[in-house]
Amino acid sequence: MNNIITTEKTNPNTVNIDISSTIDIVKMINNEDLTVAQEISKNLNDIAKAIDIISENFKNNGRLFYFGAGTSGRLGVLDASECPPTFNTSPDMVQGIIAGGDNALRFAIEGAEDSCELALNDFKKFNIKKNDTIVSISASGNANYVIQILKLAKENKASAIALTCNPAAKIKEFADLTICINTGSEVITGSTRMKAGSAQKMVLNMLSTGAMIKTGKVYKNFMVDVRPTNIKLKNRAQRIVSQIADCSIEKATQFLELNNYLVKESILQIKFNISLQEAKSLLHNTNGILRQAIELYKTTN
Repeated sequence: MNNIITTEKTNPNTVNIDISSTIDIVKMINNEDLTVAQEISKNLNDIAKAIDIISENFKNNGRLFYFGAGTSGRLGVLDASECPPTFNTSPDMVQGIIAGGDNALRFAIEGAEDSCELALNDFKKFNIKKNDTIVSISASGNANYVIQILKLAKENKASAIALTCNPAAKIKEFADLTICINTGSEVITGSTRMKAGSAQKMVLNMLSTGAMIKTGKVYKNFMVDVRPTNIKLKNRAQRIVSQIADCSIEKATQFLELNNYLVKESILQIKFNISLQEAKSLLHNTNGILRQAIELYKTTN
């Protein structure tokens, strides 16, 4: 019994969940969920190291790839898909790949997590190089698919990071860095879509958000590279420009509409009463980092 993967062990706190009242079921789930953030807090140094690896690779035109199977794969695809609208990244800068392909997002694909061949085929599609970062995600950390991905990453000199919830995960042997969130036994034995899934989601949020902050996609705590693709995001862009440039919403909207909703350029134009071309030049000279562009203008004018 001692060899059982931690996420597969029976949780003594929930053995009577099937005969509990609805409110007690909810309390049991909530009490277990409360432990997730505590476990993540024990791994902040490793998470920070991963962010530094990813952001440094971004600065060298590298990409971030999440690979996983089942729930882990779906979470990787979710985090990757949210980067373009949030940070105005190109679709290939952060990519999520799930074993079994897009069909596996909705349906379980038999044997996908056990297939080294699928891993090899998926890896080859993306021409992965040394400045790319691979994050293999697996609750158990023992799936052949993600292990093979990490082996290939190291062979191609890409950065290899493992994210798992099992301290005895095999995946650790093949990673440059392992983030292990030991969430322990699940509310429902083996259902890693629960605590393990929550932990993985939270860590992936940290990895992508932290790396975007480090590469200038955020000013203060504003998403100044937001891609306004709907009314809600346009309203957000208007508020961001208004607050940072210290102007009315009406003026912010006027400049955004003239500039096809380029947020950083609009801020610089309003703040310093300069042309769009001058604003673009400032950003070009500071690698798109708004804080540095503001400082550059102040020191040269």
